[in-house]
Amino acid sequence: MANFKDGMLNVMIPRSAVRTLKAKEITVQFQQVMSQPVLTCRLTDSLSTAAQLMWEYDCGSIPVTDDEGRLVGIVTDRDICMAAYTTGATLHALPVTHAMAREVFFCHATEPLDLAERLMTEKQIRRVPVVDSERRPIGLVSMSDVARYSDSTRRRTSIDREVTHVLAGISQPRSRAIEASP
Repeated sequence: MANFKDGMLNVMIPRSAVRTLKAKEITVQFQQVMSQPVLTCRLTDSLSTAAQLMWEYDCGSIPVTDDEGRLVGIVTDRDICMAAYTTGATLHALPVTHAMAREVFFCHATEPLDLAERLMTEKQIRRVPVVDSERRPIGLVSMSDVARYSDSTRRRTSIDREVTHVLAGISQPRSRAIEASP
């Protein structure tokens, strides 16, 4: 329904149509933001191999795959450091399985990016692997990827607020750190 009043054309649009238009306008999929190709390591690799890949490719985590290339875990630079510290063993002596997280939160390329933002906030993680229909890694979305995407768009106000919210949610301390005694 439309009417013309005081030199303005007023158009009534059903709420459902507005929601549909808004959803189409701002839906961003993982495939638009994810880093590719994704580096992976195998269950049988050592933490030294994972650390070397992270150093050479300047990344902070690597998805871990089984013999069929399916995602079974993820290992971060922090996981590697803590494994070395708590065991006193060399990285060559420790398998990736010693330090990797076995509970991995992942998404598919065509899913909306806001799913990654929710996962990152709720699970306090900084990276989400993107997998194909057979759970093989095809990309990785990190907070850095989201921030770079946000910086490249012109819709900065709403996206910046969301990135800030996600980063704040991820960065909340899980527990109090143990204070070192002098």
